Amino acid sequence: MILVTGVSGSLGGLIRDGLSAAGGLETVAGTRSGDGRTARRIDFDDPASLTEGLRGVDVLVLVSAGYAEDDVVLARHGAVADAAEAAGVRHVVYTSLARSGDLTTLALPHRWTESRLAAAPFDVTFLRNGLYAEVPVGLAAAGAASAAQTGLFAAAFGDGRVSVVAREDLADVAVRVAAETERDLAAGGRGRHAGKTYELEGVTAIGGADIADVLTEALGRPVRYRPISIADARGALAGSGLEPYQITHTLSVFSNVGAGRMHAGRTDLTALLPAAPRSVRDLIVDAVKAGGFRSESVTVRSPAAT
Repeated sequence: MILVTGVSGSLGGLIRDGLSAAGGLETVAGTRSGDGRTARRIDFDDPASLTEGLRGVDVLVLVSAGYAEDDVVLARHGAVADAAEAAGVRHVVYTSLARSGDLTTLALPHRWTESRLAAAPFDVTFLRNGLYAEVPVGLAAAGAASAAQTGLFAAAFGDGRVSVVAREDLADVAVRVAAETERDLAAGGRGRHAGKTYELEGVTAIGGADIADVLTEALGRPVRYRPISIADARGALAGSGLEPYQITHTLSVFSNVGAGRMHAGRTDLTALLPAAPRSVRDLIVDAVKAGGFRSESVTVRSPAAT
């Protein structure tokens, strides 16, 4: 049996759907409430519930519970590791963070969790996910209205670029690894991915000028990139409704991008995907158009007006 945690989040849901579509695999979701049928109760904040929820599970796909302060995340992941050991889980697949993010504030709970899981008696596979394409997609979508009017796209990327990957591609890799592991265990062998760490960096690196180019295409008018300072970005995020830890992580990513630290050197992504990675450029164009900004609906100002 495969159990996927975090199915209420988009990555966990994509993995669960992919495993269900694969056929021939007993797959169950792990959710905070559970329904007793298609989902078991896996509440990271209630450690006493975890061991029973993981009984009979061969492969646990542990989607990081990173939506909290670091001490909360460490407690959650530690509790899951303890429960998986007590329940007799045979293999844990953990969605971690790619090496390009090592200097960001996102890295600490991921690297701690990798060490904790590696010390357990079950086999592990680490899927070190690259930064989600939603970062540049979200920035482009948020800046589309202003860019349509002013011809400027502002972001705190400096001159740096960041390697990003579509969440659906990461889900496809997780589905393959979990499915192959479950079949290997069912056949009486050890999972072929046991002890492996896969760097799933995106093959596309995006910078502020690249986003401006895509906005130019999507909006049908020239758009230029204008770098802004981290201080200005901090001020803008202060009124965004984000939690304080989310603002910290966001600014850390911006700082690392600007310093040229998030441009991936290599990736295992293409070797594990069934097809070419999804186009980040297309994702940005689709997001802008979904927001109602299309070239035919934009009045283009003259360069003098910008």
